[in-house]
Amino acid sequence: MERLERNDAYRTLGISDKVLSFTDEILPTLSAAFARVDEVAEFNQARVIAAMQKNGVNATHFIPTTGYGTNDSGRDTLERVYADCFHAESALVRPQITCGTHALYLALSANLLPGDELLSPVGAPYDTLEEVIGIRPSPVSLMEYGVRYRQVELLPDGGFDYEGIRAAIGERTKLITIQRSKGYAVRPSFSVAQIGELIAFCKQCKKDVICMVDNCYGEFTEMRDPTDAGADLIVGSLIKNPGGGLAATGGYVCGRRELVERCGYRLNAPGMGREVGANLGLLPSVYQGLFLAPTVVQSALKGAIFAAACYQKLGFSVVPAWDAPRCDIIQSIELGSRDAMLAFCRGIQAAAPVDSYVTPIPSPMAGYESEIIMAAGAFNQGSSIELSADGPIRPPYAVYYQGGLTWYHAKLGVMMSLQKMLEAGEIDL
Repeated sequence: MERLERNDAYRTLGISDKVLSFTDEILPTLSAAFARVDEVAEFNQARVIAAMQKNGVNATHFIPTTGYGTNDSGRDTLERVYADCFHAESALVRPQITCGTHALYLALSANLLPGDELLSPVGAPYDTLEEVIGIRPSPVSLMEYGVRYRQVELLPDGGFDYEGIRAAIGERTKLITIQRSKGYAVRPSFSVAQIGELIAFCKQCKKDVICMVDNCYGEFTEMRDPTDAGADLIVGSLIKNPGGGLAATGGYVCGRRELVERCGYRLNAPGMGREVGANLGLLPSVYQGLFLAPTVVQSALKGAIFAAACYQKLGFSVVPAWDAPRCDIIQSIELGSRDAMLAFCRGIQAAAPVDSYVTPIPSPMAGYESEIIMAAGAFNQGSSIELSADGPIRPPYAVYYQGGLTWYHAKLGVMMSLQKMLEAGEIDL
């Protein structure tokens, strides 16, 4: 019987010997970076299990509830698990929260009143928050309800403008929002240590100011979380890191009890709060997704490191560099042209287990000002922890690569992106 080798499988998928040779030279250089990722994953796996054991998770917690969902012990236990896992007083974890943007709007609108001021000390927010805040006018935005907004730009080196922040924090400043991940910017993402320093400074300027962190893409990439560094609230999506690729929908808010309680009232209704909300049979996947999340994030991080190393060697600007510390799962690569972005995204799509035959094209998307190209063949629609790449079609034509439920799928995605770039004449190996 003919002996098959690993590369035979890649050739079957359309990966050329040029790409195989190029990537085989890079992989041995990544062992130290991969070892750091493994250490973080092992630590985080232990803390997730500890939170589940502390709260006595058992099979009765997976029973579906419908209607009002009153006395849903599975839901309530899940929220205690999240609170303990992220070292917070309380948590709201619900399938009724549709996405990360929804979770952020929920936390902001629940804790800001007319006349209050929202401050971003890290420059402009992610595109979808522009309409949430009212920077781009939208019905039911925070500005429409009388919430003011200010932002302080980052310094040219990507650092915090502490003097500008001090000057911006005033009597009406009620809540400070900090975006951990880079979004569609090309700045580095912020580490928990950097976020902690910023929060401490803001609290020094105004003791009672609420500090909220958009934690999307950052969960389980470090051994600490923003709640360990003084954040009053952290917010995220279950179809990103903490859902482990299994959660079909949902979002979370963790933090100080009174702030999370207000989010429950905003999500449901005054007087009802967190007491209602059926789980609709989704709890097993949410529990198990959280259990798997540290190792799924581990795979995504290895894919990001591999992508950075490949494209950095080819001369492209990447953030972060392949050997830099990781604060989230996002890898940005400045490709320099629309055509290069399209070729890269064709490669990611071609590596997908779902919709691999689809050709991604730029198009308008709700919540975004520029045309967006998105490549994703995901089991859960829009799941960013699954292998995907996207970006706005505008200079510097940066693509944002993320996810991969397994390291081998993340690896294939990078290899296929190189293959399509090679075929399009955008790179030479």
